[in-house]
Amino acid sequence: MSNRFTLTFTARPEHIDENGHVNNAVWVQWMERLATAHWEAVALAEHQRAFAWVVTRHEIDYRGNIAEGDTVEGLTEIREAPRGARFDRYFIFTDGEGRQVVKAKTTWAMIDRESSRIMRVPAEVAAPFLPEDPYS
Repeated sequence: MSNRFTLTFTARPEHIDENGHVNNAVWVQWMERLATAHWEAVALAEHQRAFAWVVTRHEIDYRGNIAEGDTVEGLTEIREAPRGARFDRYFIFTDGEGRQVVKAKTTWAMIDRESSRIMRVPAEVAAPFLPEDPYS
């Protein structure tokens, strides 16, 4: 179980905009893929069947970019426990030289798949994603 997860992304021709670098919308798609992969890697199967997530807010800082064929490592991290139905997920995308090119914070809300309603995140669902308590 881990509050951190990484994936590597490669910029393909369809990701490139008229300015010659990865389009801003692609960065958002990569954040969603990274968050989803983290959920699928860590959450129990019964939790994955019962719950889904929706983004309620994005805060993105574009500090650089990459071109076609370049790769970035995407890191997502959950730093604190949920607040009711919502929690924050942090992202850092680092290029091949180790420079941060995109940094973001997104807020997600839990949805009950059966009712399609937002719900409070149960402690047992959140637990595998939380940082270890240094005082325990």
